[in-house]
Amino acid sequence: MSEPQKLPDRIPTLRLSAMPADTNQYGDIFGGWLIGQMDLAAGSIASRHSRGRAVTAAVDAVSLDRPVHVGDEVTIYADLVHVGRSSMKIDVEAWRRPYNGDEAERVTRAEFTFVAIDKHRRPREIVRKDD
Repeated sequence: MSEPQKLPDRIPTLRLSAMPADTNQYGDIFGGWLIGQMDLAAGSIASRHSRGRAVTAAVDAVSLDRPVHVGDEVTIYADLVHVGRSSMKIDVEAWRRPYNGDEAERVTRAEFTFVAIDKHRRPREIVRKDD
């Protein structure tokens, strides 16, 4: 078991509660549900950065390290780490915190690749934001 931690001191991309409908046959939260939530968080970052539609192209380095339990608060952090001509890499971490406690632990991490697309669903160049 990992040492008790606090949630990272940064703004989360997504925060939600794990519900009974999201469990697998063993009563833990289904990994596919968690990865889907991480994909939503990464998609939010990708669309905002590319100023338009962006789609998931790949999910790499998935690590499902700890289970999530019914009632846990799930907090997802997403960071844009690389921008190419039409693609973006986004690192995503999911953390769990029991509904009745302050201790937290990272449960999952993955790297998502998104591609910006045009109205014809073809890759398009990403318009850089002014820094």
